[in-house]
Amino acid sequence: MNKSLYSKLVFIMLLIILSLMSVVGAFLMNEIRSFYLDDFYEKMKTVFENQGLANDLYSAADGPDAAKHMAEIVQLYSGQLGIDSRSRNYYILSGDTGAVLGGSGSEEGELAMTPNITTAIGGEEGYISVQSADYMDVALPISGSTGNYIVYIIDNKSSVRELSSAMFEIILEALLIGLAIAALLSLLLAKTMVTPIQSLTRAAERVAAGDFSQKPDFGSEDEIGILTRTFNSMAGQLEDTLNDLTKSEQMRREFVANVSHELRTPITSIRSYAETLMENSDLPPQTERDFLGVIVKESDRMTNIVSDLLTLSRFDAGSIEFQFERFSIKKAISDVYNSMLMEAQKHNHKFTLEFKTELPEIVGDNARIEQVLINMVSNAVKYTRDGGRISITAGANADAVWISVRDNGIGIPTEDVPKVFDRFYRVDKARSRESGGTGLGLSIAKEIVTRHNGTIALDSKIGKGTTITVTFPVEGPHEN
Repeated sequence: MNKSLYSKLVFIMLLIILSLMSVVGAFLMNEIRSFYLDDFYEKMKTVFENQGLANDLYSAADGPDAAKHMAEIVQLYSGQLGIDSRSRNYYILSGDTGAVLGGSGSEEGELAMTPNITTAIGGEEGYISVQSADYMDVALPISGSTGNYIVYIIDNKSSVRELSSAMFEIILEALLIGLAIAALLSLLLAKTMVTPIQSLTRAAERVAAGDFSQKPDFGSEDEIGILTRTFNSMAGQLEDTLNDLTKSEQMRREFVANVSHELRTPITSIRSYAETLMENSDLPPQTERDFLGVIVKESDRMTNIVSDLLTLSRFDAGSIEFQFERFSIKKAISDVYNSMLMEAQKHNHKFTLEFKTELPEIVGDNARIEQVLINMVSNAVKYTRDGGRISITAGANADAVWISVRDNGIGIPTEDVPKVFDRFYRVDKARSRESGGTGLGLSIAKEIVTRHNGTIALDSKIGKGTTITVTFPVEGPHEN
């Protein structure tokens, strides 16, 4: 188990770092290319929109040795154009054939016919940007009495490639360092987690074998510490029970096996109370009724868990069919309010309903949406002290409706808010069980809202209350 957990944590941490750095690297490389591309064309437009340069080029095109004079004019602006004769060059081309007439580069005859040169031959400015190409270019047509010409600037992107290469090396170095740190941290984390779990496993094995001489001891206040203290308490109770047994060795072994099994089963409470009723025929009637009530309550809770698990498994398998149709969301909200009013009044809650705007009819599954709203209100009732305030408000914007349920209940710690939609997650586990909660209601609600292409959000402050808001698109899911 130790090696398995170590390897899993190391693998996960390394995979996270690798994925993160890959995404960041790809993003940075793409941004560098986009920046240089945008900067090139912006700089070209700024320079060539200079009226003085344009007038000089057109004047040169009307005189003798037009191509030579035009090249000299462009050379005067080489600093502004970024001409360096290494990665970026300028040319004066024939406006009819695209042949090179002069410039700063070494090409003779004709350059490769790019889309911008073709555009300029057609008499229009060529500022077409091709991000996947290994060059950047602009082509500007100039017409004069001596003929048609093209001022052509081309950059071979060598600067971009050099910077990208340097950036890749930096990212690679950062990745290697990140992988080393992730491996170290994951090993430390695994050791921190595995040590107490191994100790508890050995203790459970000893208890299963009937040895109660050693108990694990962790002074931490985290979940492992709580689990250890709970285990020690249960082991102590089991030891006391075994010490009271006077039956044969065979019965004792069977009892140890049964109790050890109880430590590993989710129906500990039901089995414990049922065994007590079976083994004691002289219990007072009231005690028997109390025990049976606990058994029924725990059975109902497990039934709810099984039902909710079945619902979630159907969501996961995609086997739940929704009945999407247009219906009155205002009526659905009102129906939920009326159905929950009596439950709220039983706890002396002030329960209100308010529509901020007119609500349009929406496309959705009426029954499923009502299920979501009932879950929201039910949670508010359960986790608000008697005499509290609960309100439902609803409204609409251009393409969606929203419904909020607000209470002034016990609230949820800030660090727990992101986890409330996780399956089986309960902030106050003891209180949730007392109220019949399974820890699956909000998970189911989220699945339903997601299937409607809606959103669900929760805002809460400990001791102040909770607000949960859902939105549903008026026209329903996109595929509908």
